[in-house]
Amino acid sequence: MDVAGFRVALLDWYDAATRELPWRVRGGRADPYAVWLSEVMLQQTTVPHATPYWMEFLRRWPTVSDLAAADDAEVMSAWAGLGYYARARNLLACARAVADEHGGVFPDTEAGLKALPGVGPYTAAAVAAIAFDRVAHVVDGNVERVVARLFRISTPLPRAKPEIRARAAELTDPDRPGDWAQAMMDLGALICRPKAPLCERCPVAAACQARAVGDPETYPVKAARKDRPRRFGAAYVLRRGDEVALVRRPQKGLLGGMLGLPTTAWETERADARALAPAQADWIKVGEIEHVFTHFALTLEVWAAEAEALQGAIWSRDVSGLPSVFLKAVRATQ
Repeated sequence: MDVAGFRVALLDWYDAATRELPWRVRGGRADPYAVWLSEVMLQQTTVPHATPYWMEFLRRWPTVSDLAAADDAEVMSAWAGLGYYARARNLLACARAVADEHGGVFPDTEAGLKALPGVGPYTAAAVAAIAFDRVAHVVDGNVERVVARLFRISTPLPRAKPEIRARAAELTDPDRPGDWAQAMMDLGALICRPKAPLCERCPVAAACQARAVGDPETYPVKAARKDRPRRFGAAYVLRRGDEVALVRRPQKGLLGGMLGLPTTAWETERADARALAPAQADWIKVGEIEHVFTHFALTLEVWAAEAEALQGAIWSRDVSGLPSVFLKAVRATQ
């Protein structure tokens, strides 16, 4: 491969066709806080879904020090709907480390960023490259796909990750590392799509080995997916007029620190949900919902009742900020 020519072709395309994203800055230095926030939110989340959350976070907490001083419950509530709630807890831990240990200023090196709590190799590389224009090898799912197709890497993921990262490092433009990282991600998002890649519009199609053979959609090769284990539980929708009883979940564990409905434990066997109900009431089973988490699938019985009190409950008319699994349960009773 002509690496120099590849770099020129891709960066020329990026300069002409880059996506307009609110956290991007053309011709200047991006705000590290804004870049970091966007990268955390975009993990396992699409750009259209994450963008309004990013804008709302910046409106409420304009600087990393503002976020560090925020109440945990407020941040977790603002995060509701983005999923993968451990990211929100890591977000707060990182913000507080930056505020307390670095004077509210993000470290400007990949190593310094990676030393922050909750910041993994990908996020550290992305912020170093995009916010500080450091040479860093940024490899997200889009870049993995581009590189796997360019070099027709047949090793299945995740075993292929070291090889893909090494190949991506060979391509990185040392003169424009921030733009390069974003150009590669844009190429994967806009052109080198998982299905029906737009090879005829690709600025670097001539270098792609998978296109030359005619099988780009074969890559990246993925290992056979294991079936998710299934768990069972029950959620209780207790109403008092137009209010719903909510409880604060334990800080540690799934959906930690979030407001949610009272539930049973989520176990591998069904339990007697009526016997485990959180209050004495005329409980009625209204149905079941299905929800998929990263590591397991959940079948959740939904029970409804009217009552005037529940020990430890927070009564609320607004349930819009609940995690999606609980929103499904509330909607099942409407």
